[in-house]
Amino acid sequence: MELLHSTENVSKVSIEQGALIPYRADYFMLEKILASIWPVIILFGLVSNVINIVVFLKSENKDNVTTLLLSLAVSDFVFLTLITPAICGSVIRSLLISYSLPFDVSILLFLLYWPAFTAYDLSAFISVSLGVMRCACVAMPLKFKFVFTKSRTIKWVMFLAVLAVSLRLPVFTIHRISWRTDPQTNMSSPYLKGVNYAYMTRINDILNRGIVIYILYITMVTCVAVLTFKLYQASKIRRACTTVLPKTSDQAPDKPVTYGLSSKDIQVVKSVVMVCMIFTLAQLPFLFLSTSRLFRPDFGNNQRLAYLFSILFQISQTCSHVNASINIFVYYSYNTRYRSVLYALLFVK
Repeated sequence: MELLHSTENVSKVSIEQGALIPYRADYFMLEKILASIWPVIILFGLVSNVINIVVFLKSENKDNVTTLLLSLAVSDFVFLTLITPAICGSVIRSLLISYSLPFDVSILLFLLYWPAFTAYDLSAFISVSLGVMRCACVAMPLKFKFVFTKSRTIKWVMFLAVLAVSLRLPVFTIHRISWRTDPQTNMSSPYLKGVNYAYMTRINDILNRGIVIYILYITMVTCVAVLTFKLYQASKIRRACTTVLPKTSDQAPDKPVTYGLSSKDIQVVKSVVMVCMIFTLAQLPFLFLSTSRLFRPDFGNNQRLAYLFSILFQISQTCSHVNASINIFVYYSYNTRYRSVLYALLFVK
């Protein structure tokens, strides 16, 4: 997640080494490409999450799944909003090199970086909660059917928001705006000053990049596996029940057939599985980098590896943007209630 700090590490590498630095040319080429793509992804994500928020607010079905999906759309929107200044800074630095700002571009790149990824953490927590709740309701419906009520779900989301902020408190103290004077012009300009950077980021590496991310990832993979298995079971039951069987004389004509999971439940589970799978795939690059940083803390600071580190973080950053932007396709494909509300909003007279 913490991609943008890799640019600080890249700037520390001596330019005089030129082509001797591995992956240097690849990094700058990828940076220019992604600087052109990121604004499009961010804009689409902002619009799609506004649509998701409106649709879920208008939905009459305010169950725990809808509450979590609404909360996920809100946290994704906050993440994309807070990361927008960093994207603008990346575009200016990569594509508008001649454009001069009256302040240090690092303010754009890093000032709202940690708050943005705190919102992204909240999205991750909500996605995992969505998988766990639906997994529990499908695997053991009699025990958990009435446990996850709407009011309890709201309280849980509020707890997750407090937890996300609390876990990021160490790195909130890193950056602060200060002033410096240009000796040639005698003019002062603001810049971003780092305090206790190495110590606080190491805590963050162990806590958020280590313990938390592994717990989330293992939990999510387990939930996806269980839900996928339940979908497979449900499809087998439904296929078996569609087989024409001879009716007995004492069989009630209107007796309903049990299919295991109803069509509505199957669609809900499919949508939850897709959301969880998107999260799981989007986290893979970050998980790789987190593991590397735990075993080799100097991965981001080593001059020989700085550009490779930054390339991988560019990919991780792109995955986080996409992850926060494309859930609208899942909801539209698998949620009939979502489609009906959306159509009503689009074609209202």
